[in-house]
Amino acid sequence: MCDGQGRPVRLHLTAGQVSDFKGADVLLTDLPEGTEEVIGDRGYDSNRIRRYLVEQNITACIPPRKNRKSKPSYNWHLYKKRHLIENMFAKLKDWRRVATRCDRCAHTFMSAIHIAASFIFYLKE
Repeated sequence: MCDGQGRPVRLHLTAGQVSDFKGADVLLTDLPEGTEEVIGDRGYDSNRIRRYLVEQNITACIPPRKNRKSKPSYNWHLYKKRHLIENMFAKLKDWRRVATRCDRCAHTFMSAIHIAASFIFYLKE
């Protein structure tokens, strides 16, 4: 989860074979106060996520999956901001230790991500 400038706010590590929307439950229940919109890719297109966001009065900007029968609309111009999230991951992957996942322990890997994110996004300012 990122703020408006593409800096990470929340991070949650899941196994590689787990679908995106299953890990989203943890992040969505811990959204910051005043969140007005959530931008996600097609991997987050599920009725449960959309229903939860509607209950919280949050705009869901998630394109529908290609095989979805009823395709909900989304704001394409708002979705273009998703490049900030992709840029954040690209910057994190500049750190070799994060990109190659050399750490076997999830706790150690997340620690490396937090250190890299702190240096890249917060300490440079």
